[in-house]
Amino acid sequence: MKGGYFLILFLPEDFHVKTKGRNFFLRAGYYVYVGSAMNSLEGRIARHFRKEKRPHWHIDYLLMQAELLRAYLVPSEKRIEEELSRGVAEFGEPVPGFGASDVSVGTNLYRFDEPPDEKIKEILRRLGLKWMVVEKI
Repeated sequence: MKGGYFLILFLPEDFHVKTKGRNFFLRAGYYVYVGSAMNSLEGRIARHFRKEKRPHWHIDYLLMQAELLRAYLVPSEKRIEEELSRGVAEFGEPVPGFGASDVSVGTNLYRFDEPPDEKIKEILRRLGLKWMVVEKI
């Protein structure tokens, strides 16, 4: 399966994320990370849920501290990551430069004060996309 996805994260306290060459200060709260997997959507999500892994992407460094609550898988034959990210940008507070080095949007990570699930579902319905939710793999 190919497509895009949302990760719903909870960060219990403020955190400085240090990645390869970048530092990000994140306030406690809920976060939505937008990604894509055009080879194996299931494999990518399974990797995100694994605790033991070698960090590669920005999100891997954040997942060392944040709790991954659930993932929304959005099957698609075309790359929809930017479209999904623009949808989340309407509701969430962007973290500039996080996880968006290969796309034209300025970030793929957004902060929320409250759980963002209803906003995510609204975005997906508005875009006419089907999705499935995974809480553990």
